[in-house]
Formats: sequence, structure tokens, C-alpha cells
Amino acid sequence: MCNLYESTPRDKINLRHLVKLPEKPYPVTIAPLKPGPFVKAAGASDVGQWGLIPDGSPSQRPMRTVRTAGVAKLVPMSTNNTRQDKLTNRFSIAAPIWARGQRCLIPANTFQEPYWGPLESPFAKSIARHFRRADGQPWALAGIWNDWTDAETGEVVGSYSMITQNCDAHPLLRLMHRPEVDPKTKAILPADQQDKRAVVPLEERDWDAWLHGTIDQAAALIQLPALEVFLDSPTDPEKQVALLL
Repeated sequence: MCNLYESTPRDKINLRHLVKLPEKPYPVTIAPLKPGPFVKAAGASDVGQWGLIPDGSPSQRPMRTVRTAGVAKLVPMSTNNTRQDKLTNRFSIAAPIWARGQRCLIPANTFQEPYWGPLESPFAKSIARHFRRADGQPWALAGIWNDWTDAETGEVVGSYSMITQNCDAHPLLRLMHRPEVDPKTKAILPADQQDKRAVVPLEERDWDAWLHGTIDQAAALIQLPALEVFLDSPTDPEKQVALLL
């Protein structure tokens, strides 16, 4: 999963994706619920909220209803990432959006993940690492998008979410994130019981199929990227540690 990334400049997106982004501002560093650019289809793009606003949401901030002792209460949802398995889960807010084919590419110069050290002896604190492409090009991350209409103002707000996949088989990405533990014993689970998640980078040859192909064609593109694509380093150069791939 990803909770922070560096955006790609507007002119580079326009040139690389042959689109014209709306003249809406967005920050260099994008955190959940902040605006960011996304490419919907050839010639179509938007700058919207990083945090998918589902159909029927009562507010721009994604919310869900929780019942406690028979009392319903709205609580915030985290929707900047969407697990691959949620795309076809009929109880998921992402399922109808995926079924409608509302897929997008999310340009990013870098994305950030936390490194907690080896499974056997994790650090007390994580070391933030950022990942860029080894070829110097920006990432095009797989995502889904939605338009939400504010019932009070009539404003249409675009939003998007990054798709994440299991990355336990990836030599680099599986090292990121806090190791999962047994909820009862609090012991670190073995490697074959971890469920590490990572974003889905798409190569340029696959962009058209992702944006315009069938659902089955798009689903087949959700794959772990080659290790050679990555160039990673700590966000703080003084916290450089060797990764045991």
C-alpha cells in the first residue's frame, strides 16, 4: 500500500500521456485526501481527491456507517488504496466502479513505503524509502476513479484510488511495511503467512489495455513488476541500510 507519493509535473504528464490536465492546482507531495492528477482515458484526465469517494457518500470525505449498541454512526474510511480482491467483492465500495470500467493511470515521480527491517528482528521504527523508476520516467500506477456530486452545492468532485496487490513473492516490495503478527500471541507470522501489499506499476505498452480493454484484460495486468524497474533509497540519506534481497 502507499500513503504518500511525489506527483509528476503537469507538463510532463500532458506530454507523456497525450492529455491536457484541467487547470487545477495540486501539491508536489500528495497525501490521502489531497488533490492529485489521474489519467482516465486517451484525452481525458482530472485532478481530484486521492481517496475514492464512493457512490452515495454523504460527504466528500469517504465515510461508512458503523452500528454500536444499535446506534448508527458515520466514521471515516481509508480509500486511497484498494485491495485487488475488493474489486470484485460485491460488498466493496470499489466493486461497482470496477464493473463500470472506471480505471485510471496515476502519474507519480516516486512513491513511498516504510521499511521495518528483517522479519526476524524488525526495527523499533520504520525507515521511509522512496521508489522511482530506474529509467528516469515517472510511474504510471494502476487505479480506479469516480465522480461524486455534492448534494448541497451540485459540485462534481473527482477522486481516485491506487490498486494494491499481494507482494509476498517480490524480493524488494515484500520487505516493506510492518511485519504482521498473530493477533493472539503477538508473535511475528512466518513469511508464508504474511500479506504484504504494494501498488501496481504499469508499463507504457499496457496503458491502452488498462484504460480501454475489457475487465478481464485489465485484471490480467495486475502483476508484480520486475525488480529491475526499481531504484529505491531512503528519504533521509543518513538512514541508509542494506536491504537483504
